[in-house]
Amino acid sequence: MKVNQPRPDTIDAYIASFPEDIQEILEQLHSVIRGAAPAAKETISYSMPAFALHGILVYFAACKKHIGFYPTSSGMQAFQEELSAYGCSKGAVRFPLDEPLPLDLIRRVVKFRVAENLNKAAVKRKPKE
Repeated sequence: MKVNQPRPDTIDAYIASFPEDIQEILEQLHSVIRGAAPAAKETISYSMPAFALHGILVYFAACKKHIGFYPTSSGMQAFQEELSAYGCSKGAVRFPLDEPLPLDLIRRVVKFRVAENLNKAAVKRKPKE
């Protein structure tokens, strides 16, 4: 995103704020997440694209040398072994810009987060005995 540019208020506007080569990568990521979480609401949170369904599922962001993917700490833990091939922290993974995105892995992480949030929401709705 260029400096002194208004902050985007949609994921499409966020993606459009980058050069074409980065837009292509972000579009791929956006499409995979949308496909894995079709009922999720698209939003911008912490100045990053995010998908929410009974809470945030995942965030993503374009950085200087990588795409940041933020599936929360539970998503990171559940796929720790597979994600370890990339630079990781407690709640984030860095996919290098010069490598293809691991789209199948991303899809599985998002589906895991959807199931996790739906399960949490169902437990909250259950009447207390």
